[in-house]
Amino acid sequence: MSGIVVNKEYRDKQQRKDTAISLFIGFFALLWIFPLVWTLYSSLRPYVDLEANGVFSFPHHLNFQNYFDAVRRMNLPLYFANTAIITIPAVFLTLFLGSLMAFVVSRYSFKANVGLLLFFTAGNLLPGQLIFIPLFKMYLAIGDAFGNRKLLYDSHWGIILIHVAFQMGFATFVLSSYMKTIPKEISESAMIDGASVFTHYFNIILPLLRPALASLTVLMTTWIYNDFFWALVLTSSDSKRPITSALGRLTGEYVTDYNLLAAGAMIAALPTLIVFFVLRKQFISGLTLGSTKG
Repeated sequence: MSGIVVNKEYRDKQQRKDTAISLFIGFFALLWIFPLVWTLYSSLRPYVDLEANGVFSFPHHLNFQNYFDAVRRMNLPLYFANTAIITIPAVFLTLFLGSLMAFVVSRYSFKANVGLLLFFTAGNLLPGQLIFIPLFKMYLAIGDAFGNRKLLYDSHWGIILIHVAFQMGFATFVLSSYMKTIPKEISESAMIDGASVFTHYFNIILPLLRPALASLTVLMTTWIYNDFFWALVLTSSDSKRPITSALGRLTGEYVTDYNLLAAGAMIAALPTLIVFFVLRKQFISGLTLGSTKG
């Protein structure tokens, strides 16, 4: 009888704990989604209604006029094309080079193994604001050395390379952790059968990395797509900047229509929002890759 009472008390305690955790998560979920809902609401509200009745007043009507105005002023084809030119090569190079580095540090043992992994990971922790002036000078110096000052500065390749440099550390860390869950017997069998290093990587290890690469592709695409800082400081031509810079076209000289700006922000964020909601499982699994070992 006492065992039944103890079990009931334990279940009640566990239920209260689960309820508290659910409320805690729900609270922060609401905090996370509130800016998105408020931006969507603002984008549908005419600025004249906001100006006449105040920010927190109930709107008299909602429409899509802000979206039509934003599309007309943002030159979307150019900026979306620039974003694709930057994002696609940057993600591909980051994952390819990161997987090669992860392959070396996880499958082969040498003295600098751990140090090399820490070196790549530490590079990912540097804030961009700390190094952008030396990087800017380096880009100009490289351009001067090749007779073209805009070889890297004010170039898509300059933005691509800095994204690869910054994101490669995280990709290497995650992929190396994931590779450690792959049984070493697979690699040993390949070496016994006479497989070369490149055959081992391309034909054996790379196919097994598909879940990790899929998750990282979603994460890297989102991070690089949403970048504004590097596109701003490493380019001087507006025609070479990505979609995040297009929002600058919506700001006024004296007064800024924040409802119009909200519509532009929703348009710019739409691709990543679609990716997030369609592939949210990959986002979640991407955060937990390598946390367990098989």
